[in-house]
Amino acid sequence: MVQKRADWPNPDNYAIAVASKVAPYGAYVHLPEYGNKEGFIHISEISSTWVRNIRNHIHENQRVVVKVLKVDEEKMHIDCSLRRVSSESKRVKNNEWKRAQKAEKLLELVAKENGITLEQVYEKIGWSIEDVFGEIYTGLEKAADGDVEVFEEVQATKKLKKQVADLAKQRIEIPFVEIDGEMTILVPGTEGIEVIKKALIEGLAKGKSHEKSTTEIYTLGSPRYKLRIVSPDYKEAEEILSDVYGLISKQIEKGSGTINFMRK
Repeated sequence: MVQKRADWPNPDNYAIAVASKVAPYGAYVHLPEYGNKEGFIHISEISSTWVRNIRNHIHENQRVVVKVLKVDEEKMHIDCSLRRVSSESKRVKNNEWKRAQKAEKLLELVAKENGITLEQVYEKIGWSIEDVFGEIYTGLEKAADGDVEVFEEVQATKKLKKQVADLAKQRIEIPFVEIDGEMTILVPGTEGIEVIKKALIEGLAKGKSHEKSTTEIYTLGSPRYKLRIVSPDYKEAEEILSDVYGLISKQIEKGSGTINFMRK
């Protein structure tokens, strides 16, 4: 069960909910992120269309994303909505939930290795990672891609920070994005081949200056060449592609050639 730092959600928060009881007038749910506190979805908040049969929209043990409407801590009551959750909000929340689950599994290993509870691990390092990176899993990804130094601002012992960083390196796979395209290059004259060769070598060197990304350029059969970038960050991949292609273009045009690029 993924833990949240707060005991209660705030109105307008999105939360994971599991239906515990479905009645003709609405659905009772529990919120696993908040200690399984009970919430209620009135039938008017089930769907934006007419609800003929509530069970066509939600059933017992179903996990859904809800929007929190009202929280009454004294009455231990949380009003929720299903119909006010957009497809994008649902996608984002589910992704956040999956990442939080992965982070918690790693923290469980830390707890086991140190003979302490999961709650203690959250207090000793988990919440501090969240403070620094905005999300625990983001911090773990940074550690997996870098080293324990990324935890410099995290308030925890050196031993615990190294332990978490080492586990992150062992168990977290850094996601990569891949973008590519096809260049068509023509340079007239006897020096044309050399101009193309020089431009491609310079472009490849430009791409390889980015340590955490991979740049590949290879022939598909003259005059066609593949340009492929693999990077852990989409924005960086786009920037590398732009820089590499820009440099190649400049060299080809300087040699009185032409170049076209088509994204794949």
